[in-house]
Amino acid sequence: MRVLALLDGTQADPDAPLIRVDDLGLLRGDGVFETILVVGGEPRELGPHLDRLARSAAMLDMPEPDLAAFRRAVDLVLDTWSGGPEIAVKLVCTRGVEGGDGTPTGFALGMDISPKVIAQRAGGISAVTLERGIEPGLAERAPWLLLGAKSLSYAVNMAALREAERRGADEVVFTTSSGSVLEGPTSTLVLARGRTLTTPPSTLGILPGTTQAALFRAAERAGWSVEVAPVDVAELYPADGVFLVSSVRKITRVHTLDGKALPDSTGLHAVLDGLYESEYRTAPGRSGPGVPGAKTSGVPGGA
Repeated sequence: MRVLALLDGTQADPDAPLIRVDDLGLLRGDGVFETILVVGGEPRELGPHLDRLARSAAMLDMPEPDLAAFRRAVDLVLDTWSGGPEIAVKLVCTRGVEGGDGTPTGFALGMDISPKVIAQRAGGISAVTLERGIEPGLAERAPWLLLGAKSLSYAVNMAALREAERRGADEVVFTTSSGSVLEGPTSTLVLARGRTLTTPPSTLGILPGTTQAALFRAAERAGWSVEVAPVDVAELYPADGVFLVSSVRKITRVHTLDGKALPDSTGLHAVLDGLYESEYRTAPGRSGPGVPGAKTSGVPGGA
């Protein structure tokens, strides 16, 4: 099932033509997006996702998205949805048509969660490390590279996933050429050692994460230590657990990295998944828990 809502408050047929062929989001990937997990009719981290959408748009020098209109579009999707209890809602905002008046294209699309993702949540994934061509300080030196923006230009990320498949793996852990860990193509990396969770800093040029921030909030309340710190690839293999986290993926354990079996983190995964779910056991409404930005102790991360 799919439900498509436009920013003017109307619905559209998701199987009918909608995007103009000269839309800059289509021609050049010139736009931004977010993907929100909805469970039982409640979107998770909606406020932080909208804040990140606006942040990404600002990085692309786009007009500020109409966040109230996007909220209404999300509500329309949820009010119309009659499928399963878990869905993904994708928010898309492009620069509009080439040579137009600057009016952006925007919509919210509700979709079922892929069975493959559901299976990976439970069974874990294999991953390979691939170099991303990013070095510390590059994001500040070259803001035009849009490192850390959630833009529609995902061709490199998808190419990396195809390379992982060619190598017999499910996922990718991006690294710098010097061996520092970055993130996954669509996820944030979280490393567990004892009762400490670590995620790489967003200053490396990676996406600040909403799911990682929710996990870190819950972990801190339960007495865990959380930190933002550089992580070397060599630290992943002996760790108690390596996890790729994102809105739709939730908390997914990595059981094999570069063909090497990692320590069994099945029990630890259950604990962390429980901590993450505890953030939503008393649903506060459709704006989701947490404050705008969804960061705890200044902790950034990925998707």
